[in-house]
Parts: sequence; C-alpha cells; structure tokens
Amino acid sequence: MPPQNLGVLLSGGGRTLENLIEEIDAGRLDARISVVISSSADAYGLTRAANHDIPSHVVRLDDHAGTEDFSDAMTEILLRAGVNLVILAGFLKLYRIPPAYEGRVLNIHPALIPKFCGKGFFGHHVHEAVLASGEKESGCTVHICDNEYDHGPIILQRKIAVREDDTPDSLASRVFEEECIAYPEAIRRLVEGNS
Repeated sequence: MPPQNLGVLLSGGGRTLENLIEEIDAGRLDARISVVISSSADAYGLTRAANHDIPSHVVRLDDHAGTEDFSDAMTEILLRAGVNLVILAGFLKLYRIPPAYEGRVLNIHPALIPKFCGKGFFGHHVHEAVLASGEKESGCTVHICDNEYDHGPIILQRKIAVREDDTPDSLASRVFEEECIAYPEAIRRLVEGNS
C-alpha cells in the first residue's frame, strides 16, 4: 500500500504536526504530509511546516461568508494536494466534512470523550475542567470526525492518572505525551483497517 497523503489542519503551535513529522522520519508511520492548512496567519505551525519544506496555506474563517465557504476553501486545497486522510491537529474551527472525506478526518482531543468535550472544550479549558471536577483519570481520545465538535467513532484512548498535585500545565504536559503515542497509532490502525 502506498504511503498515506496527510493534510494537517492546525490553528496554533504545531506540536502535533512536529510529532507526526518525527514519526514519519523515523519510519514508524508510513505516510507523507502533503499540505498544512492553518486557520491563523500567526500560527507557529506554519513555521514548522516551512522548516520541513511542507507546502502550507492560511485559510481564515473571517475571510469567508461562513463555515461552508471556509470548509470548501480548505477542501479544495486538500483535494488539489492529493490528500486522502485529514488530520486535525489543534484546529480550533469547525471543518464541515464533504462527502469526499467522510470517514477520512481524524481529531485528537485532550480528554476521555465523552467527558469534557464539545464546543469550548479545548486546550487548558479541558484540563482546568478535569481538575475542577475531581476526576481520578484523564487522557486523550482519537476519533473519526463527523460534523459535530468532538464527536464520531472513537479509534483509541490512552489514560493517565490525575495526580493530587496536578496543575493544568502539568496535566496538559502528561496528556500531550500520550497524544504523541496515540495519534500515530490511530493513523496506523485506520490505514490498516484495524480501527
């Protein structure tokens, strides 16, 4: 089977993008990143893409009539780049999934879905909510996206214990370590048909 052509959608620092690049370069993930699309011109993920000679584009919601037009603009770029698997990597906007990519869009969420997910639950908001609730465990979830936030069939979850001395920063750091393992594994499972 030829390597998967990945399209990565991001809005921020691009740490997940960097992790996927490292996994590909190490030969642990049979894929190539064909294009990066950012919803923000200021995202450091664009710099990471440039550092690895990956073509990138900025598609801002404010420059479009609404979510449909915004999504259509990204879909056009993805199709042009030959992308067959779309990876949401800290993408903070809703991507309306077209028929061409149904079942082919993955997201990673820094909590154990169905807890602490949905609109508004991203980044530190998630970890603060986990700590405020007194939960004993957290982790991350990789799922196939549909057109709702943090919804769709789960491919895998990785769990960690919440420590009594955890802060949002320390919890975020440990959850991200699990994300770095979970996302490449989920991509492999999906590609191999084992999800």
